[in-house]
Amino acid sequence: MSIARLVITAVIVEGRSQADVARSYGVSPGWVSKLLARYRREGEAAFTPRSRRPHTTPNQLPDTTVEVILTLRRHLTAQGMDAGAHTIAWHLRHHHQLTVSHSTIWRTLDRAGLIIPEPKKRPKSSYIRFQADQPNECWQSDFTHWPLADGTDIEILSWIDDHSRFALGCTAHRPVTGPAVVATFRTLTSTYGTPASTLTDNGLVYTARFRGGRNMFEHELRARGIEQKNGHPNHPQTQGKVERFQQTMKKALSANTPATTIAELQQQLDTFRDYYNTQRPHRSLEHVVTPAVAYAARPKAVPGTAIEGGEHNRIRTDVVDSNGKLTLRHNGKLHHIGIGRTHARTPVLMLIQDLNIHIIDARTGELIRALDLDPTKDYQPQNKKSSEP
Repeated sequence: MSIARLVITAVIVEGRSQADVARSYGVSPGWVSKLLARYRREGEAAFTPRSRRPHTTPNQLPDTTVEVILTLRRHLTAQGMDAGAHTIAWHLRHHHQLTVSHSTIWRTLDRAGLIIPEPKKRPKSSYIRFQADQPNECWQSDFTHWPLADGTDIEILSWIDDHSRFALGCTAHRPVTGPAVVATFRTLTSTYGTPASTLTDNGLVYTARFRGGRNMFEHELRARGIEQKNGHPNHPQTQGKVERFQQTMKKALSANTPATTIAELQQQLDTFRDYYNTQRPHRSLEHVVTPAVAYAARPKAVPGTAIEGGEHNRIRTDVVDSNGKLTLRHNGKLHHIGIGRTHARTPVLMLIQDLNIHIIDARTGELIRALDLDPTKDYQPQNKKSSEP
């Protein structure tokens, strides 16, 4: 016999008080009162076990939001694009004015049966990651193969910025040659500036070092003062960022109708590159921004310079405090810099060259404040003059 039936019998049949029954059976008097009220209202149905699920779930996503998440998942997957929780969260925030946590999106996808377990995938902790500190500090390059509709083999040459993952260019060739590499490199430098270094594999279009000489690309780098870096033979992980980019590119191309000409393939590459740079947040980037935002957020490196000896003596990351201030130590003395409460909790980059300071929103690349530090004052107040670039 259930405890509920014993309690009801003791009160109704034996005529004992609710308090006495509660003490005898070790239950709360309130529970006894609720049980009696339910019995008088429902009869024998009062003894049926009740669900403990709450009557309301105020934190549950609305059905309309769930449908938007599932639609985005289907749409991005059909295009061959990344459709993970972080990417969906970015699209919800930027295109639908909805803020949903990554974990909530993941659970929504899991309930819909759209999460495929990958038990053999290496844990992130097993990877040794490196990243250039500035845009244009290092460009990675590689080329891969892709067939046209009739099976004609085309080679795609890719260039990406190591710091931001910004796709500088991806061009179709038949095939990739030394002159093509140099011509593409010159076009990119005229658009984005000259990098401080390059990182490639040991393909003959990039280096002739194993043949005891220099090729066109090596002469080009030497003439511009650009440091050339080459990965170890048979170790593509050194150029892992561009290798990973090519995987993403091929996945996107696979979702398209196969191109019939090299010109049509180039159009598909241009469309993908624009999407990858401006509409696809990259999980490897700080604050999970798009490569275009990350590329624009910091000053560009140039050949022969590093952060310590270049235009800015140091780059520091910080967060504006709740009162709208930043702190900076100069010559052992701590200074407080006014930014404004509107920027409270904003992650920033501080570009510091002696007393000259530029403060930039780390998420958007927007200049928040530029000033010359007054070392005689503890607090650097906001004013019109110091706020101007």
